[in-house]
Amino acid sequence: MTDLVIFDCDGVLVDTEPTTDRILSANLGRHGLHIDPAEVHALFAGGTMQSVGVEATRRGAALPHDWLDGIYAEVLTALREGVEVIPGVIDLIDRLEAAGIAIAIASNGSLDKMQVSLAPSGLLDRFAGRIYSGHDFPPKPGPAMLHHAMEMAGTDAASTVFIDDMPAGWKAAAAADVRCYAYLGDGDPARAKGYSAKPITDMAQVARDLGLAH
Repeated sequence: MTDLVIFDCDGVLVDTEPTTDRILSANLGRHGLHIDPAEVHALFAGGTMQSVGVEATRRGAALPHDWLDGIYAEVLTALREGVEVIPGVIDLIDRLEAAGIAIAIASNGSLDKMQVSLAPSGLLDRFAGRIYSGHDFPPKPGPAMLHHAMEMAGTDAASTVFIDDMPAGWKAAAAADVRCYAYLGDGDPARAKGYSAKPITDMAQVARDLGLAH
């Protein structure tokens, strides 16, 4: 039986990653590290912006002391122009709520970023009070956010499912002993090879597995 489904945010609920990759590529280029958006995604997707700064500096970027504040502002400005909701996720949430299954978010992104990216679609209101950020808890791949989400929902690992699109999330689920789906929007199941997470390319697969499909 499933009592709680936890979602990652970027790349699972909303497609913020192309925008973030583009902004980071341009920003790091201005600070001496020239990498295209695809390489930004390969290097940094799923991590915190603080970890991006550390790795970018290691690779030769000359980042100012207030770089984090600046890059957050750039990303939020771009996201306010709008982002796409991941196909099928609204229907999945509708089915979960109709079945009385709790939902939550566990993301390494900042709460400010999630508020901007989730509000236009109404997802911010639907997850209100159940949004957990890696800026407030030890980030993934650690399991702290998943443990907290389960504690707040009054569930245990056996009755919890997590959906993430990145290895950090798949590792967090394994560490928390939680069933996990590896959402692969790019359609490449090889990306999840070696992880215990079940690869999916369609959110409807989760509904089918949980017995919620009509």
